[in-house]
Amino acid sequence: MPRLLALAFLAVAPTALAQEAGGLTWTAPAGWTLEAPRPMRAATYRLPAVKGDTQGPELAVFFFGTGQGGSVEANVQRWVGQFQGAKGGAPETKTKKETFAGFPATWVDVKGTYAGSGMGMGPKEPQPGSRLLGAIVEGPQGPVFFKLTGPEKSVGASEKDFRKALGSLKKKG
Repeated sequence: MPRLLALAFLAVAPTALAQEAGGLTWTAPAGWTLEAPRPMRAATYRLPAVKGDTQGPELAVFFFGTGQGGSVEANVQRWVGQFQGAKGGAPETKTKKETFAGFPATWVDVKGTYAGSGMGMGPKEPQPGSRLLGAIVEGPQGPVFFKLTGPEKSVGASEKDFRKALGSLKKKG
């Protein structure tokens, strides 16, 4: 009987591991670990840590539905607001328009102390030396939010693979 259960699990695993949201699909690079489903998230990945960091970055992917999730600007401001700069000032922030695999996106890069959203998401304690790389991609069904957070060195080391994943975007179907 245990073997049948294992086979049944294998039969549903591809569906459970589907990497899609908002009418988009993507391919996660080797070395990324897809974590168990979480509320409000289309996917969550754990990425490798670099030497000296105790934990690797996390990539959270969100899709709230057509016409949902707020404006791009409101989300950029919310992400930036989850960080503090030196002595409680504004964090180091860069934003720009980019295109990934033909899909328009807003790229966000924030460095500082990561405090999280205040809604039970993010670290339990403020995390100095953190970084956020985010892409808000205009998908066929609405914006898909890709938010990579963690120690600054590990996030920086993950940027190439993050961009590779965004470059793999395709319209579903």
